[in-house]
Amino acid sequence: MAKCDEGYLCEVCGKDVANLTDSDLYLRYVIGMLDPEVLHTSPERHIRCNPTLAQYIVADDFEAVVVDGPFDKRTLDEHYVREQEQLLIRGWKRLKEVAQSDLPIIEYPLPEVIVETKRRSPGF
Repeated sequence: MAKCDEGYLCEVCGKDVANLTDSDLYLRYVIGMLDPEVLHTSPERHIRCNPTLAQYIVADDFEAVVVDGPFDKRTLDEHYVREQEQLLIRGWKRLKEVAQSDLPIIEYPLPEVIVETKRRSPGF
């Protein structure tokens, strides 16, 4: 089977990442953690298969993720945790918005990420 026929398989669990709202790759792109130039070459994961990131999504319609060990947000600086939660919650909500729209992929990121990307790459 050709790679494009396989869909996007999670590098952690091996299952299909069928929905944009489950995509760790696109979540990281939306919040500015992933440069648009490497979006097509970066591995995919389910958001929940990246628990160190998923633990920061605090929303009624997202089942909480708990991480044990050195990256457990309960052991980290409160200010840092609050910033990460705000960013990841906004990013996840943005994923839900774009999943219901016909926006071009370059308009998926949060507004401040788009501004920063254009600043770094004027031709973008």
